[in-house]
Amino acid sequence: MPKPKKAHPVTARSTHGITIFDVAKLAGVAPITVSRVMNQPDQVKESTLLKVRRVIEETGYVRNQIAGSLASNRTRLVAVVVPMLTNPIFADTFQAIAARLEQANYQVLLGISGYKAAQEQELLEVVLSRRPDGIILTGTIHTEVSRKRLRATGIPVVETWDMTDDPIDMLVGFSHETIGQREAQHLLAQGYRDFALIEVDDPRGVRRSNSFIQQLARQDVTPLDRQTFHGLPTLEQGRLGLVNLLHLLQRPPVEIRAGSAVIQRPLILVCTSDTLAHGVLTEAASRGIAVPGQVAVMGFGDMNFAAHTFPALSTVKIDGTDIGQRAASALLERLKEPNGAPPEAMDVGFTLVNRDSTGPLISTR
Repeated sequence: MPKPKKAHPVTARSTHGITIFDVAKLAGVAPITVSRVMNQPDQVKESTLLKVRRVIEETGYVRNQIAGSLASNRTRLVAVVVPMLTNPIFADTFQAIAARLEQANYQVLLGISGYKAAQEQELLEVVLSRRPDGIILTGTIHTEVSRKRLRATGIPVVETWDMTDDPIDMLVGFSHETIGQREAQHLLAQGYRDFALIEVDDPRGVRRSNSFIQQLARQDVTPLDRQTFHGLPTLEQGRLGLVNLLHLLQRPPVEIRAGSAVIQRPLILVCTSDTLAHGVLTEAASRGIAVPGQVAVMGFGDMNFAAHTFPALSTVKIDGTDIGQRAASALLERLKEPNGAPPEAMDVGFTLVNRDSTGPLISTR
């Protein structure tokens, strides 16, 4: 039988505290060589590379990132805070950020705020204690404590998914007010006049709704109702929103016929999330309510299911991947040139996507 390979004389208990100097001694190289193996392997001979990596594997050595950062003043850590990951558009942004930062040899620390500024503040308190090299946030609505802390630390910050006249530092996003205005203009131009809104109390979505209502008012149009739910958007809330609205109207919407032509004046429900809109479509189908004949539906986000609902969902498309790539690139550029001029706020814009849920409308006006 072959003899078992002789292990390096490092016990399980001592492995926990093994240092780069221990690895260097066992591999018969200088500590700087071990450091190059981990950080600049292309500068190390193949035979030395294999030898050092074998010792690292056998001893279970884990490099001390904090100790290394004392010399470089870098932790190679970037914190990213998103409101939720169950929404694919935020997941797309996070994946794009993580991929771009990984190329630059940065690790990502993820935090979930749940759309709550107070929860974000608690996260940031923990994050800042880790001394990250940069922070990427979703939105521009923060507690005053968070804003003061972030500005005081001098750590590069990128706010995303919004526009503001007073950014903390760098900004990559779009205007929610402009979206609300453009949605109203678009739907009014299609001939819709009977509106209702379904939203959750996410401040950004509420701002879109407010802008939408203000634009309607300019045309002397007032929404029939505004359903607001608490927490993260769910399909159940969308279904309940339609149920509540039907109860308010005391009857389902109807199609109006004029001779042989069907003059459609459906009620249109404008939702601040595709998830809510999907719930409306589901409830309408369960009740035999025609979409878009009796109820038309508009969402937000162009999530991966939006083009595949029945009928296909009209919505507002936001390129979350582009936001993530731009945010990560802006942060890396700042880290490369700390004293460089801050970049201009980047407005990535949006696209109104017209699908079957707000299908062709014959106006009665």
